[in-house]
Order: sequence, then C-alpha cells, then structure tokens
Amino acid sequence: MKLTVTVITRNEAANLAGALESVTWADEIVVVDSRSSDETVEIARRYTSRVEIHDWKGYSAQRNYAADIAANDWILALDADERVPPALAAEIQQILRTEPASRGYRMPRVSFYLGRWIRGTDWYPDYQLRLYDRRIGQFNGKRVHESVELSEGASGTLKNDLQHYPYRDISDHVTSIDHYTTLAAEEWAAAGRHTGLLDVVFHPPAAFLRNYVLRGGFRDGMAGFLISVLNSYYVFLKILKLWEIQCGLNTATRMAPGGRRRKFERAPNADQAAIPNPQSTRPSSVDDPQSARQSPIGNRH
Repeated sequence: MKLTVTVITRNEAANLAGALESVTWADEIVVVDSRSSDETVEIARRYTSRVEIHDWKGYSAQRNYAADIAANDWILALDADERVPPALAAEIQQILRTEPASRGYRMPRVSFYLGRWIRGTDWYPDYQLRLYDRRIGQFNGKRVHESVELSEGASGTLKNDLQHYPYRDISDHVTSIDHYTTLAAEEWAAAGRHTGLLDVVFHPPAAFLRNYVLRGGFRDGMAGFLISVLNSYYVFLKILKLWEIQCGLNTATRMAPGGRRRKFERAPNADQAAIPNPQSTRPSSVDDPQSARQSPIGNRH
C-alpha cells in the first residue's frame, strides 16, 4: 500500500522542516497551507511539489481537503510540530506492506516540554488516530479536538510513539489554553451544555489530582507539576467561559481597548476567524484538556 503524508500549515516555518524531514520515506507528501506570511511555503517546496494554498475552512475541513487531493488512499495526518521517529516509520511501513488488518491505526504520542519527554499526566500516551484509509475514515468536523472517525470496523493500535513538540515555552502554553478554551466553550454552548458553581468548584481540583497523582505527573518533576496545574486551569477557564456565554456576558465581536479585535477573538464565522497555527486534536471532556484529543493541526495540546 502506498502512503501519503498530509500536513496543514499556517506560519509554521520554525517547525515544518523537522516534520517533513521525518517522513521523506513516504510515497507522497501533501502540504496544505492557509496563506502563511512567513517562509512556510518555501520550506514545504524543498520537500514536495504537492504544496496547495487553500483558504482556512476549519481544522477538520483543512485536513479532509488534504486527504481528498492525495494520490493515495492511505493517509498519515501529521502536524508541523510532530515528528515520526525511525521506529514508528518502520512500524507503519511494515503494516502497509500487505493489506492492513484495520482501516485505521491509533498511535501513542509523547510530548517534549520544558526540556524533557513527558510520560505522565493526561499528556501520555495521548493516543491519536492518524494513520487511516480515507475511503473509510475522515476528520469529524469538530471545531476543536478534531479526530478521525471510521465509518466501519475498529481501529488498530501501534506500539511506537509519535513525537510532539507542543509549546515553545510557558507563555505559548498559556496563550494556547486561552484560545482553545474559547473554542471548547463555544462548542459546548452550541451543543446545549450548561454549567454552574459546582462544576467550577469540583472539576478543576479533580483534574489536578488526576493528572498529578493518578496519572503520575509527579514522576515528571516540575514539568509534571506545571502541566497538572495548567490542565486544571484549562478546565477552570473552559467552564467559566461556558458560564459567560450562557449568561450572555460575551459577544463574538467584542473589541479590545482601542477598537481592535483581540488576538484570538472569534468572528461571526468562527471557523474562519483568526487562525492559530493548526494543531493536533484536543480533548473535549470537562476534566481532560489533553486526551484524545485532538493540536496543528495541529498544533499543540
């Protein structure tokens, strides 16, 4: 079976070369760029002639478009901040040498954060279904935490890790939390979900205890403690933003002082508003800001 690797990008010049270098063994690489203003497109063209400029339509739509224009049915959806190490590459190639037993495969993802690989908290193993047959699977259309869904059969599981470099630093991490909690709260509100004081009181502490104690964040030192705290903060902020929406205290066109739209403000057409670097999938449960996530694209936890 031949394989196409797809990558969706916007302003990923700092990350893209490493991602594409890790998949030069693939039969085809397709990069779909959302009008980057940096050198992303030039870097992509060093590795493949299949570079398409496509206006942003949302995470799932971009990913599905990339799969649709691929020359091959088997797709490996990769984010610019991810790397396929040799062991995982060999495992994928072995599966595709004959007719695969499953039509899609999950793989564990390990993140590098504050100078170390994180193997505790909700961040690991963080299974991602990224290897799939496009005739059976596609991304599910969620505005955040998008993931591949198969129309038939169960997915298989790979043994080797996909490597992830989610954040430049703590500031980047906190900025990302602010953006993605807005998307998650809006998605909850659209689904008719409501929240109240008890959710704020109980869910964030529960998220910290689960990350730091039950899922072994304490073994990752200061990095594990910080991830546990920020995962709890993610839950706290998401619940508060949902409460803000249900009380009618926010508007999609709210302006910052001086009449300028805030950096990640949602425009009336939310999926085409201010576009962050695309990311890998992010979690949708109340207490889980990292799991099965899906984030490019992407990008980040």
